[in-house]
Amino acid sequence: MLFGFVLLFGYAFLVWLVFFKFKWMKFNIAWGVVSVSVGAHLLVIFLIGLRYMTPQSTQAKVIQQTIQLTPRLSEPTLLTAVLVKPNERVKKGTPLFQFDRRPYEYKVRQLQAQLASAKQNVLVMKSDIQINAEKVVKLQAALVYSQYQQKLSEGLAKTGAGPEEDAKKWEAQVAENKAAISEAQAELQRARLRYQSNVDGVNTSVAVVQAELDQALYYLANTTMLAPEDGYIINMQARPGMVAGDVRVGAIASFICDTDRYLLAQFFQENLKYVKPGQSVEIALDLYPGQIWTGKVETIWQGSGSGQMLPSGVLPNFQAMSPEVPQGQFAVAIRIDDPDQSLFPLGTQGRAAVYTHPDSGFSVLRKIGIRTYTWFNWLYPFNF
Repeated sequence: MLFGFVLLFGYAFLVWLVFFKFKWMKFNIAWGVVSVSVGAHLLVIFLIGLRYMTPQSTQAKVIQQTIQLTPRLSEPTLLTAVLVKPNERVKKGTPLFQFDRRPYEYKVRQLQAQLASAKQNVLVMKSDIQINAEKVVKLQAALVYSQYQQKLSEGLAKTGAGPEEDAKKWEAQVAENKAAISEAQAELQRARLRYQSNVDGVNTSVAVVQAELDQALYYLANTTMLAPEDGYIINMQARPGMVAGDVRVGAIASFICDTDRYLLAQFFQENLKYVKPGQSVEIALDLYPGQIWTGKVETIWQGSGSGQMLPSGVLPNFQAMSPEVPQGQFAVAIRIDDPDQSLFPLGTQGRAAVYTHPDSGFSVLRKIGIRTYTWFNWLYPFNF
């Protein structure tokens, strides 16, 4: 920058010597145009230096993370109480809204009863195995007896000492006992399968009811909506008496998080040539006329929406952009150094200057410029 000042003042001194001190040449309109044109070209040195050594963004805004508070309930539910006030800062886990618990408490009690019944049924299944096993033994004993009677009857019938009808009767009884044993063995196997049907060591009938109970307890817990992080709610519109629930079209409130607050500044692409994370930044916020805040470059967003192409069956149609169309810009995330981040509400806007070469003389010019802007904010905009 010093070289630029030497050239500018040297050129002005030369013009003064030639046209006004010694009057070697007559100063006229033509020479005036030439002199001013050459001087204006010398000023380009300062323009380039400011653009690359101390790039400035005229569009900078404070960005905060927001969470849309949407009830996670299984059915439309009455809001019974709003437990916080607008703009009141709360800690993570603080109750915010209370919904009607009764439908969910009834469901929990119903499933608790079903769970107790399912656990009792498991014991019944175990007893059924024993009962069917004893039944098989009983039928097997009956089969042995009927087979004995059949053999005895057939022997008597062959010698004429007994009617042949008795032999046929006991033959039928043997067949009936065999069928009954097969049926009893199938019932025993079915009882065992029911009892041994497990998921991670728990009977499936119990596991099904337990899962339904866990889901009901989840929805019961969600009847009290808690703060997901430290922060606050603005523009409170939720009121007791409104109904929210399973149709999750929109949120009932917006929660502003206290953490991860940063300044997002837009820069023309060529001005970011020397910008790197960690470089020092000065910030002038419209909310605080006459004040300068310091910060650091955190990251440069590698891309913008103008380069995004959405999936489509239409082929890209590249056309030359008109020079009058504003050039695409990239965003730079900046962390403000002040420990009290509550001083910078969501949406606060202003300007930010990055000092890529803080020891350069151009930094002095930028410091003057950004301070002029913040002091001018005492008057602008002109509203009374």
